[in-house]
Amino acid sequence: MINKNLRRFLLILYFMFTAAYAAASPNDVVRETADGVINHIENNRPILEKNPEKIYEMVDELIIPRFDFISMSKWVLGKHWKQATEAQRYEFINQFKELLVRTYARALLEYSGQEIKYFPVEQNPKSNLAVVRTELTSLSNAQLPILYRMHQKNEEWKVVDVSVDGVSLVTTYRGSFATQIKKNGFDSLLIELSKKNARLEASIAK
Repeated sequence: MINKNLRRFLLILYFMFTAAYAAASPNDVVRETADGVINHIENNRPILEKNPEKIYEMVDELIIPRFDFISMSKWVLGKHWKQATEAQRYEFINQFKELLVRTYARALLEYSGQEIKYFPVEQNPKSNLAVVRTELTSLSNAQLPILYRMHQKNEEWKVVDVSVDGVSLVTTYRGSFATQIKKNGFDSLLIELSKKNARLEASIAK
């Protein structure tokens, strides 16, 4: 359902999100969350290896609050958001969040100390939008550019899209979801997301 090129970003996407104070700049948020998440993973490695499902606790507490899921859901669904019922919208937001939670959890368990470089934030002072650029050095020394698009909501910076090596998360999901809806209807997308989430949860528990 998702372009395979995006799988690579899952190893580092979580560096965006831990406890960040509202007054912080987007760049501050990235740096502070990176340190917090890395320390958490390394300090709890034995526990996570024994009980990998405990990674969900960290994802729920430190990562998920840094997303604006309502805005992401609207942009991912495009015109289909307006056409969906309130019940369908509510269910989609929940399933979409669970999809990210499950996928990030798998990526977190694969983390092994790759280097991350941070670049100056791109921000228009007249706008509530910002772009934070980072670069991951993989175990093979390959350079992977990661771009985070954020917006300020209620004085807090939250992610609304991620691009990995030029591939946008929102754009890729948008095309995939639109195809599913056009082919079999909105409810079929909800069913497929539910099935995918169940498979991801089962794979973590193994």
